[in-house]
Formats: sequence, C-alpha cells, structure tokens
Amino acid sequence: MVITVLDHEFQNELCESDSEYPPKKVEDGEVDDDGKPKRTGTVWTACAHIITTSIGAGVLSLAWAMSQLGWVAGICTMLFCTLAALYAATLLADCYRFPDPVSGKRNYSYMEAVKAYLGGRMYKFCGWILYLNLATIGVGFTITTAKSMVAIQKSNCHRKNGGDDPCMFSNIPHVVGFGIVEILLSQLPNFHKLSWLSKLAAITSFGYASIGIGLSLSKIITAGHGGKTSVAGVDPSSSDKIWRMFAAAGDVAFACSYALVLFDIQDTLKSLPPENKVMKKAVSIGGLIMIIFFIMCSTSGYAAFGDKTPENLLAGFGDDMAFWLVDLANVFIVLHIVGAYQQVLCQPVFRIVELLARRRWPKSKFINRENPIRFGKIRFNINMFRLSWRTAYGVVVTFVAIALPFFSDMLALLGAIGYWPLIVYIPLEMHIAQKKIGKLTIRWFGLQLLSFLCLLLSLAAASGAIHGLYKGLNAYKLFQFKE
Repeated sequence: MVITVLDHEFQNELCESDSEYPPKKVEDGEVDDDGKPKRTGTVWTACAHIITTSIGAGVLSLAWAMSQLGWVAGICTMLFCTLAALYAATLLADCYRFPDPVSGKRNYSYMEAVKAYLGGRMYKFCGWILYLNLATIGVGFTITTAKSMVAIQKSNCHRKNGGDDPCMFSNIPHVVGFGIVEILLSQLPNFHKLSWLSKLAAITSFGYASIGIGLSLSKIITAGHGGKTSVAGVDPSSSDKIWRMFAAAGDVAFACSYALVLFDIQDTLKSLPPENKVMKKAVSIGGLIMIIFFIMCSTSGYAAFGDKTPENLLAGFGDDMAFWLVDLANVFIVLHIVGAYQQVLCQPVFRIVELLARRRWPKSKFINRENPIRFGKIRFNINMFRLSWRTAYGVVVTFVAIALPFFSDMLALLGAIGYWPLIVYIPLEMHIAQKKIGKLTIRWFGLQLLSFLCLLLSLAAASGAIHGLYKGLNAYKLFQFKE
C-alpha cells in the first residue's frame, strides 16, 4: 500500500472536511481560532487517550522481557525507554503550534508539525515511517486479541477436562472474527466521534493490567515464593540469549509508542488554558501511570514465574483457581484492543488516504459521493470508496496476522521500527529547531547522545526480532498454527 503525506494546503482541507457544521464566525463563540467546532477536551480526556495507547498490548509481554533481560538490565531498560519517551512527548506538546507554542498556527498532525519545523525531506520520511508503523501495529493488536480469545478457550477446556488435557486451539478463527468486527467499526467516520470508545478502552486497560499484577502478587504470597529469578535472566549460557535480550528490549520499546498520536489527542483540547500546558500535564500524568504499571507488571510477573514467564503474562494463570479473573482480564484485553485499534491506529490512516484520494480525483463519484441509506428511522451515508478500501485494509491486516502469529517477536519488530525515529529522534530535532539550539553546545550534545542511545536500542531490537521471526517461520506451517 502506497501512502504519501499531506501538504500544508491539504491540511486546511482536512479541517473543513471534518466539520459537521456550516462555517461560522469566531466571534460566535462556537468555533475555535481555526474555524473548526469548538474543542472540549480536557487534561483528563487527554489522559484517557494516552492511557488507552500506552497501557495496551505491549504491557502483557513486559514480564517476559524482564525474564530475558534479568533484574538489572530489565529495570534499566524499562526506565530508560519509558523516561526517554516521556521526555520526548513533553517536547512534542510545544510543537502543536508553529512557530509560537501558544499563539502559533495549529499543526493538526504529527507530519504537519514535522514539515513546519524540519522541512520537506524529513516530512516525507516521517510520513512513510509513521503510517507504516500505525498499520503494522494493527497486526500486533490482532495477534494479541486472538491469543486472549484462545486463552479463554483453554481456560474453559482445562476446567472441563482437567489440567492434563493439552487443549490446543487455532488462532485463525479468532483473528478472522476480530478482523470482521474491525472492518465493521472502521466505517465510523473519524477520530473525534470515537471518544466513548477511548474511555471504554482506558477503563479496560486498567482492568486487565491490574488483574495481571494482582494475580502475580497473589501467586507470590500464596506460594510463599515465586519462580526462579536471576540478575542475568533466563539461561545466560544459551546461544540464543543475546537475540532474546534484543527482542525483549524491542518489546519494551513497543510499549512506549503512544507518542504516535499525541497531535491527534492534543487537537481535541480546549484553547484555554493553552493546549501545550494542558498536554504536558496530561503527558506527565499519563506517563507516570504508564511507568508504574510497566514496572509493576514486569517485576511482579517475573517474580511470580521466574524463568518460565510466558510471553503473555495472563497465559501463566490458566490453571489457577481464579480462572474467572483470568477470563475477565482477557475479555478486557479484547474490549481494549477493539477501541485502541480504531481510536489510535486505523482512523489516522483512513483519514489521510481518503483525503488524498479526494484531492487526486475530485470529480469521481465513486470516491466523493455519499449514498444515503435508511432502515426505518435509522439514517446513514455509505461512501463506496470508504467501504471498499477500509474493508481491503482490514483484510490485509488480518491475513498478515494469520501469517505471522509470533507475539513477542512481532511486538519487538514493531517497537524497533517506530521507537527511535518517531518517539525520540524527530521530537528532539523539532525541539532543537523550535528553540534554535546551536550545534556543539552542551544541550545539543546531550540531546544527540540520547538520540544515539535510542538508535542503538532500536537496531538491537530489530536484529533480535528478525532472528526470532526467522526461527519461527522455519518451524511454522501457514494456516495450521495452534497453541
């Protein structure tokens, strides 16, 4: 799929096309300074969006990542990745407007901000990486959902047949089912109409993360001791140890990818107080909650299972008496991902492709015509291009998830693709351009050192993920995967 990027003029068309109302004057008090309907978002709604994105699919693999890295390297990697992402996110808040962070012109997307601060080349590079990353994260979310549904099946099977029954089930029906649901939900028009979905996703993300932490602590307390842990992690003498450590670092990086949609979130905030101040507060609160949950999930999970920590933390509790809690947590995961998949991944991709198509073929009825449909008192419009392309997108994501059902390695690869360029490097470069930080100054050296360290982490994660995917594909037959 070929995806290009929006130019400045086209972003103005975006503002007009998203509005449901006729143009109004600013003095009416019903619109903001850009003519769009008045935004109503607050620090708490922004926190809900951030939590929805950050406490997601990646949190389930953090205990496994800790088991591969060990206590010292695991905690250090966790703190480095989360704090670097949090710092870069606070810098992004000032880049929503250009050139002044309070009174400047709005940047409606991550890419428009990149163009305003860094120019056309970086703008195009960012566009390719950003939308590739958003699209591929959808694959990881689909795999996570399928594994959660299989976990519920296995839990029911063990209760009926006993813990000795292997209870093997295929992921494929669940991947297909999730794909169908997302195709139907994808017909919703745009990001701003899905705030209710974000709130539901935020609540459920708290739910399953808390259940995972609680069950881990319960396992430690009830048994009197947890699994066997070590400073160096699982099997330090293994020939694959270094690759698994790299992949584990990628899992941690993937869990910190919430900065991808910060501009979409900031564009929902009220103008007063200034958006950058509200967003920094939201990022700080959301980031602190994210770090607490990450550390608690990873450390409690590793302490509970030790060297036998599963890739998906909840999978380790399948035979416990609290099976209903595990099933509830897996239901929460599915609900959360349904919301996060649409709210923060698909809608930005849908929006840019459809607007580019309208600009390229302005007279095409297939692309531009809205066909009114009525079922009794229910009325809605169907656009044939939107229907066909969003359906095709969902089908492709579903097929790739079936072809590559490797949970931790897929998350590590996604983390490697997006962490350094999108989460760290570009925000730091925009900050340097905005504040006019001179080269070879102490602050410039500090920012470049942080960027370089994150680059090394991303390269290591990519190598570990590719090695894991290669090994998995050699042992896997397409469309026959069971667990």
